[in-house]
Amino acid sequence: MVYKRISAVLFPIAAILLVGSLYWGYQEHQEKNAVLMKAENQYQRAFHDLTYHVDKLHQQLGNTLAVNSTSQAYHRKGLVNVWRLTSEAQNEINQLPLSMLPFNEAEEFLSRIANFAYKTSVRDLTKQPLSEDEFKTLKTLYANSKDISKDLQGMQEKVLSNHLRWMDVELSLAAQQAKGDQTIVDGFKGVDKKVSDYPEINWGPSVSSMYEKRPISMLSGKAVTADEIKQRAAKFAGKKGEGKDIRVEENGKGTEYASYSAVLSEHKSGRAIHMDFSQKGGQLIAYMDPRDIGEKQLGIDQARAAAEKFLKEHGFDGMKAVSYDAYDNAGTFSFVGNQDDVLIYPDKLTVKVALDNGDIAALQANEYVFEHHKRTLPKAGISKADARKALNPEMKVSKEQMALIKNDDGNEVLCYEYTGRINDSDYRIYINADNGLEEAIEVMSSLDKVASSGK
Repeated sequence: MVYKRISAVLFPIAAILLVGSLYWGYQEHQEKNAVLMKAENQYQRAFHDLTYHVDKLHQQLGNTLAVNSTSQAYHRKGLVNVWRLTSEAQNEINQLPLSMLPFNEAEEFLSRIANFAYKTSVRDLTKQPLSEDEFKTLKTLYANSKDISKDLQGMQEKVLSNHLRWMDVELSLAAQQAKGDQTIVDGFKGVDKKVSDYPEINWGPSVSSMYEKRPISMLSGKAVTADEIKQRAAKFAGKKGEGKDIRVEENGKGTEYASYSAVLSEHKSGRAIHMDFSQKGGQLIAYMDPRDIGEKQLGIDQARAAAEKFLKEHGFDGMKAVSYDAYDNAGTFSFVGNQDDVLIYPDKLTVKVALDNGDIAALQANEYVFEHHKRTLPKAGISKADARKALNPEMKVSKEQMALIKNDDGNEVLCYEYTGRINDSDYRIYINADNGLEEAIEVMSSLDKVASSGK
């Protein structure tokens, strides 16, 4: 009787729990399917939009070439549309699960088209119309985009006719195993291979400079040994290097990008300081001391003083802070060179300061290593008064100085740099010191303003 009473009570409870668990499992399954369906729909839409925009890109390149060579207004409109369509195609590629596929060549190709179209369209085509070389480039892009569009359309037909799913592609790539139909994977691999086989295209100096790879072999000086790097690492670390083992590894051996990595390790604490040096010349490229940083104790002025002291002690003379950013109890300054009271922006490096005690947490000097040298600076072709005429009359200028920057073509140009405020924001505006035209403009944060003021 007791067992009957217990079972009479427990059986309904167990039945309710069973039904509840089944319902919960069903709900979980439905929610999972809904998430997968949403992801699949997003992938399908991005792929079909990509196919459509690449086809429209091909058509727009053809339209731009079809008009009279003296039609600057339509050339500008066509190039703007090319830039817009290419940018949309890039965005759609980023929405597809292609991170594990070798699609870098095609992505870079689209990036170069976008930059070529943008930089060409924003210049004054009435004064500097499309050159013969640029027309040749457009014709090449028109032919190449036709091939890519045809391949994508072929993939699209197979995806639709065979009901192929992008989720299967993502799972296959994540598992690193070729499972099921590989039409999509093979299709994108084929497009990337085709792009990589295209002959070199003349993109012009403004675009080519954006993708320029600077090998270590460009640097001056003789090749150094691993033992020499060990000595340089110990000297650079100073007291921080005492009592630490130093391990040196060679990177890119036998290539034009050869370098050394030095690790100064402390076995008791497990702390390690990392440095990268160029093999040619043995110049320091990067330094990192990844310790835990305590509570913030220093302000921006104290942090800048610590960074300036560090740079001076290690041979980076005459550097001037131009920007600052603070995050997670650390402050990062950007410094540029200074020659004859002219700021040399290509000579740029960054210093990360721990705001608990002012120790240097990191240094990144890649740009400085490649760009730093004694320059013969040009003379200004216009006066400060004439340069100011290019500014908005409503801008309240707080500081002016000379600066050497790189323009859109990658060439160094001497400018008047004006720091001022307009529309409730702070700006740096660079006026070409030879012709009085605006070369660049950038927004400054309140921290940038303080960092560059030196106050």
